[in-house]
Amino acid sequence: MRLTMIRSSIPILLILLLLFFLPCNISASDEASLTFQVHPYLPASELLDRFAPLTKYLSEKTKTKIVCNISKNYTDHIDMVGQDKVDFAFMGPASYIIMTQKYGLKHVLSRLEVNGTPLFQGVIVTRKNSSILSLKDLAGKSFAFGDPNSTMSYLVPLSMLHEAGIRKDALASHVFLSSHQNVALGVLIGDFDAGAVKEEVFFEFKERGLKDLAWTPKISEHVFVTRSNLPSEIVNSLKSAMLALSDKSILSSIKSSVTALVPADDSDYNNLRSIILSLEQAD
Repeated sequence: MRLTMIRSSIPILLILLLLFFLPCNISASDEASLTFQVHPYLPASELLDRFAPLTKYLSEKTKTKIVCNISKNYTDHIDMVGQDKVDFAFMGPASYIIMTQKYGLKHVLSRLEVNGTPLFQGVIVTRKNSSILSLKDLAGKSFAFGDPNSTMSYLVPLSMLHEAGIRKDALASHVFLSSHQNVALGVLIGDFDAGAVKEEVFFEFKERGLKDLAWTPKISEHVFVTRSNLPSEIVNSLKSAMLALSDKSILSSIKSSVTALVPADDSDYNNLRSIILSLEQAD
């Protein structure tokens, strides 16, 4: 009788031991999460602060933990989104086009609306006391770009220079300074004769001595996309939450002039797609 009781207790003991030593990553308390990736158009710490309210809002609406990360650079960001290594992402328009050319289309969630419009511009700038009055005057001058994959600090301004008959080899020199702010500061302190920045940065530094030389065409605003294989119910949940967002404190945290997140479609970026194609053909 005693032997029978011992034998019957062995399976129970084994089950208890297995439960005790199960890996913690399959515990019911381990919350599923989504990764939200942002391109590094500003310092990482500033971007994390700007997107924290939106991340919290989307987490509450989707009832899913969301972790916001900042990519190291534009190229890494494009590849991570294109290779479906993140669940959803915030992308600049040019990075979005480059990503779709390389990896194919993704689910588009929404785009920014800024001051009531989902379109934005960039500015080719110089100093207020500069003798440069037109793009043609940039021949033989030094020029500062931001990142090689940036919409408004490289690709669109480069297209404008081409249209004005100024190729990069016609410039005295050109450099990439990574960020719009670096470009503005480089021009202001006299390291470069001119540069290209987005309108937000131009207005930030205008009173400190920047002068607008030429404005870019209007381009569809920054866009939120998901990985191609994200389950449709999650895609729809994120999209619904974004389009329903009306809390001004969350929107203005991204940028003070953001007024809404509005519907977007891949076709909204066709004019930029044409600009990038013309640059590729020019090479």
